[in-house]
Amino acid sequence: MRRLAILCFTLLSIVAGPLWAQSGQQRAEAAGQGLVGTPAPRMVLRTIDGRTIDLAGLYGRKAVYLKFWATWCVPCREQMPHLKQTYAGAGGDLAVIAISVGFDETVADVRKYRREMGLKMPIVFDDGTLAEAFRLRVTPQHVVIGRDGRILYVGHEANAKLDAALLAARRETGAAVVAAAAPGREVHYDVGDRVPASATATLAGGSFTLPQPGRPTALVFLSPWCETYLADSRPALAQSCRAVREQVAALSAGAGRVRWLGIASGLWANREELATYRDAHRLGMPLALDASGALFRRFRVSHVPTVLLFDDSGRIVRRIEDAGAPLEQAMKTLAGRRGVSS
Repeated sequence: MRRLAILCFTLLSIVAGPLWAQSGQQRAEAAGQGLVGTPAPRMVLRTIDGRTIDLAGLYGRKAVYLKFWATWCVPCREQMPHLKQTYAGAGGDLAVIAISVGFDETVADVRKYRREMGLKMPIVFDDGTLAEAFRLRVTPQHVVIGRDGRILYVGHEANAKLDAALLAARRETGAAVVAAAAPGREVHYDVGDRVPASATATLAGGSFTLPQPGRPTALVFLSPWCETYLADSRPALAQSCRAVREQVAALSAGAGRVRWLGIASGLWANREELATYRDAHRLGMPLALDASGALFRRFRVSHVPTVLLFDDSGRIVRRIEDAGAPLEQAMKTLAGRRGVSS
């Protein structure tokens, strides 16, 4: 518990931030406020081994435990013995499913970790759909669904509260309720696509519109804790986040045609923490918090840092995910580029 407390302080302070930041448990419970007591969605999951799991087919027969986690997440690793023990004792009345959040990791990373830890439960690699349906805000995040198909508990810590929820879910005997509809299919945009007009609320209270005629745009997808939290577990990635942040800060500070918007993941971040990150690094470009992950999903971003470049017609012309990429030259090319109407 002491290590978890230290972790939460490190994550939430980010860069010597204040002590008002919420704990992981508080964040998870806040995310679950609108979920607990409601019917769980009808969703068909595909495991990394190609098996399918029909959640709706489990409701009414078994309780369901979904554990969202990531290979780079320290408390997730610390809680793995609890997950293994829960799966080993599940029996026929509890389905235990591990959900990789699919953020800054690959299926290969998950397979490697599974071998190292000897994990036997089914593992699903999320594309953001499950994160949306169950309002993922932290890692790990636990979702316990009762045998009647209603969401019973959402939390973060592997403690007596979670164990009590799992026990209560298994003891339920009520008939299955009508499951909620699965999230609708979202429209995604890739390089070559022209995006429709949209507006994003910024941290400062303004609105950033895309596209803006005559002005190309750069969207910078980021996480405010990448440089600090991943410094030990993923040093190369942490350095990449820092390198791109420094390049973007310099490039966006200069006058030019290109408009900039930083979009922060809502995983382990809120508005106050994003503002702390902005102020600590003196970022001048506008920032937006993608609390629900909608923008990350819309542009299929599962890795930070990622930079998307749009011409002045709103067409995506380039995706940059490598900190070693010549970002400055890419911006010069973008600044001189003119969109072609279709």
